[in-house]
Amino acid sequence: MTEVPQPLYIGGERVEPAGGHYEVIDPADESVVGLAPEASRAQVEEAARAAADAFESWSRTTPEARAAILDRAADIMQREFEPWSALARAETGAPTGIARGMQVGVGVARFRRYAKGALEPVERGLPPQVTEAGPMGRASILGALEVRQPVGVITCITSYNNPWANPAGKVAPALAMGNTVVVKPAPQDPLSVFRMADALHEAGVPAGVVNVVGGRSVEVGEAAVDSPHVDMVSFTGSTAVGQRIAEVCGRSMKRQLMELGGKGAAIVFEDADLDAAVMGIGTTFSFYSGQICTAPTRVIVHRSVHDRLIEKLTGYLAFMKVGDPAEAGTVVGPVISAAHRDRVESYVELGKKEGARIAYGGERPVVGDGRGFYVAPTLLVDCTNDMRVVREEIFGPVVVVVPFDGDEEEAIRLANDSDFGLLSYVWSGDSARAFRVARRLRAGGVGVNTIGRNMEAPFGGFKRSGVGRDVGSYALHAYSEMQSIVWTA
Repeated sequence: MTEVPQPLYIGGERVEPAGGHYEVIDPADESVVGLAPEASRAQVEEAARAAADAFESWSRTTPEARAAILDRAADIMQREFEPWSALARAETGAPTGIARGMQVGVGVARFRRYAKGALEPVERGLPPQVTEAGPMGRASILGALEVRQPVGVITCITSYNNPWANPAGKVAPALAMGNTVVVKPAPQDPLSVFRMADALHEAGVPAGVVNVVGGRSVEVGEAAVDSPHVDMVSFTGSTAVGQRIAEVCGRSMKRQLMELGGKGAAIVFEDADLDAAVMGIGTTFSFYSGQICTAPTRVIVHRSVHDRLIEKLTGYLAFMKVGDPAEAGTVVGPVISAAHRDRVESYVELGKKEGARIAYGGERPVVGDGRGFYVAPTLLVDCTNDMRVVREEIFGPVVVVVPFDGDEEEAIRLANDSDFGLLSYVWSGDSARAFRVARRLRAGGVGVNTIGRNMEAPFGGFKRSGVGRDVGSYALHAYSEMQSIVWTA
């Protein structure tokens, strides 16, 4: 990869970072992917001011003009698909197929979706209301119009596990609704987000509408949140960081959209198709090496099929190749950093101390010359709901299994006994029971006999898994304010 220093993108210009540059490391072999910029607090404030200055004109552009820019940006991303997929693979350590299909590919699809979304109606007439004469005036018939208005300047703070799909899911709908943005990518893999900004720049986005800052310093993120020019913060990341952001937003009543941690419960009943359940649960190990908040990491299985499920899961794991993400056949690549590898491994050790048994994995894999941040896909069994490995988000290729003996009430109780509630799953041959249980789960989404997601369905979490909903038209709603206009007929 190239080591040409990456500038910031502020007010339509490439700007040299005040804090210099730092190395972005390839998690697969610890080589240098590129040099990322370290912005100062003053430069973040400059980006927020540029976004605020651009808001008035951008918010008044026609939906068709906004749609055309988003579509052209998608065309450019598609044109640069191969090199940008290679960059995503190098920055994140994701296997080639994931980098292509689920990172850059999803980024392109989301820009296409919100090019169409810019054309969705933002006004809706409400039924007229007849009012009697009284203290508020004469008898009248009042008409009403519901109007969606852009929020203003939105800070988008994105996660490291997917530097294409995640920022695209924020930036594209925000722009479609007429907002301007300041994007602060994760420090581990920010270069892909700057490529997205390149595409928007070439597509003709006006100066100041899109700004990208970055850096490893905490003050960069703090400045992007607490700037008086920022009207809303859209954040994807850990619950702990989300809580701190929410506290800052609360002081000035900034709008928030928070996608936070997850500890997805996968209930497997005695009549489940175990092969289908194993395929679904197995995605925890393969997608982003478990660095995905929607993963079914907490398996709650009926005792009568517990041993068979474990047998099938261990057999499935035996065919998962851990290795260089650039090599054909690799299913599980590295995690994002040495620090995160150590964190995941510490949870495996903690699980053993808590009484869990390692049914598969647990040893650090050696790939090639020993470089890279690899973690073995690990299956922990004989777990109970009070263990920290069951209650806390590990964010790595680790699945914990908790058996239950009773009926669906026990399964529901165990699943809901969690601080998190993003996505959960139910596997059962009885569709009526599966849907009945799904409605009882305290989660923002539930997959019934599938890990698939409908990309027009609302996405977000209950409890400590987040605030608000996006995806599909719900993202357009998330990045807008509701206004009512009332008149007398």
